[in-house]
Amino acid sequence: MKIAMFTDAYYPRINGVTVSVHSYATELSKLGHTVCVVCLEYSEEQQKSAFFNEKESDEKSPFKIVRIPSWSFSAISKEDRVAKFDKWHRVKKIMRDFKPDVIHINSEWVIGYFGAMYAVHDKIPFVFTFHTMWEDYLVNYVNFLPDSGLRKIGRSVVKFYLKRADVIIAPTKKIASVVQDYGIQKTPEILPTGIVDSLEKYSLIRQGTISLQILKKFPQLVGKKVLLFVGRIVKEKNLAFLYDVLEEVKKEYSLTALLFVGGGPYLEELQKIARERNLSSSVAFAGYIPSTDIIYFYKFSQVFVFPSKTETQGLVTAEAMLAGLPVVAIGELGTVDVMQGDNGGFMVKDDVKEFSEKVVTLIKNAKVRKKKIKDAVEWGKKWKISSLTPRLVECYEKAIRVSQKTRLRQFF
Repeated sequence: MKIAMFTDAYYPRINGVTVSVHSYATELSKLGHTVCVVCLEYSEEQQKSAFFNEKESDEKSPFKIVRIPSWSFSAISKEDRVAKFDKWHRVKKIMRDFKPDVIHINSEWVIGYFGAMYAVHDKIPFVFTFHTMWEDYLVNYVNFLPDSGLRKIGRSVVKFYLKRADVIIAPTKKIASVVQDYGIQKTPEILPTGIVDSLEKYSLIRQGTISLQILKKFPQLVGKKVLLFVGRIVKEKNLAFLYDVLEEVKKEYSLTALLFVGGGPYLEELQKIARERNLSSSVAFAGYIPSTDIIYFYKFSQVFVFPSKTETQGLVTAEAMLAGLPVVAIGELGTVDVMQGDNGGFMVKDDVKEFSEKVVTLIKNAKVRKKKIKDAVEWGKKWKISSLTPRLVECYEKAIRVSQKTRLRQFF
């Protein structure tokens, strides 16, 4: 099958959509499908800051990557860019040469729009994954419009794709229910992103090397139990909440520290808050880490802490579990679907005291910790992408059938 995946976020820009597109495109290629990813061309500055060379990386990719020239979108986000509108004809020509059997749209902005327009104009089956709750996210990035207006815009943008897609994919049951709330009379297919099993390439020797590098770079972590957060450093992930947790945990176990892995627009503010609260001696910021090395940070730490309340999936919690790191997370949105209770750790309310108590339990109670580590590994296996990709192929096949039936109805 020939599959064209359209996305407004791709490497070197790192977020959940990027990981989803790359992971599924890689697995689909392994299964023998021909994949073309249509994405953005990023600035040289962004490539350098992420230690990423587009040309070199794209040439080594197991699937075709087409990058569309873009311009900065810094008025809303320093990290994001928008494809140039006048490149539509180039995209159309590339697709007509590629001849996709199905279009899979993973984002809602210009690249996503190009994909939708091509699918509609050339009558190509069209799958849309509802990755992002834009009505919640926009209010964190745009401050020159009222929240009510932003939420309306967010809903309208998503509904444009929901109405036109032959098949809708929702990563969680919660997102699937939102589709119904939007008045869309289609039943979404529930399919999470899935995680790559990095344990296959895990090396004890490299673990020792990286652990020593971490301790050398961040002496504030030496001799302490480490609480780890991995993800984009953005305001909507509720990250300052972890400072409250850290202070509570230190009352019970003083040798505790907090390590953030990832980058983002909220990084400087989060560092400033740490200084103002006199927590710098117990907090470290590692920045972006190559995906191949994330496993070593999980293995280095004692508890994975996840305070986000806006996550559509929160699959990073499952990734931590698969590495044998128990999780404490706030049970809202995607986290509820991933953890489904206290699987692989503890799912708690938005409450500093309860969150902190569970962290302390995992640090001090060896018996509970041992059980949760075992549970975490087993639960994490449910989310491996190798077992989820065949279900994505089924979604594509369904879209082809739906599209054919629609055309037949229109003909008669």
